[in-house]
Amino acid sequence: MSLFRVVLDTNVLVAASRSRTGASYAVLQAWRSGRFKALVSVPLMLEYEAVLNRPEQLAASGRSIAMNHAFLDAMCLLIESVHLHYLLRPQLRDPSDEMVLETALNGRASGIVTLNGRDFDAASDFRMSVTTPGAFLRQLTKENL
Repeated sequence: MSLFRVVLDTNVLVAASRSRTGASYAVLQAWRSGRFKALVSVPLMLEYEAVLNRPEQLAASGRSIAMNHAFLDAMCLLIESVHLHYLLRPQLRDPSDEMVLETALNGRASGIVTLNGRDFDAASDFRMSVTTPGAFLRQLTKENL
């Protein structure tokens, strides 16, 4: 059985940082335990850092910048780095989501995990699966049965 290879949208990390009871946090725990492989490109990692370190995110999550840096450093130990050989812009309504799709396509991911699936309508043109954290967890559970 091969591991799922997915790209996590930034909103999944934000949701996980704000609540330990939601599906986004459970996805990070599943990743940490090796149940799937997360793919990240340099632009996407920089977005993770920029968004998680916004003042409103720090206040909502109760984290400090140093805590976020430690979290991102730990992430780097688990990720599969993706080099962006080709860019496909524009494909999506939100230009900041382009790097998520490009990382998934360049990394030959199984799919994208996001809380905003409608933002990735064009992913179907590339036969790229887009799923919510909850649906992804159910998929992981089904694969492990």
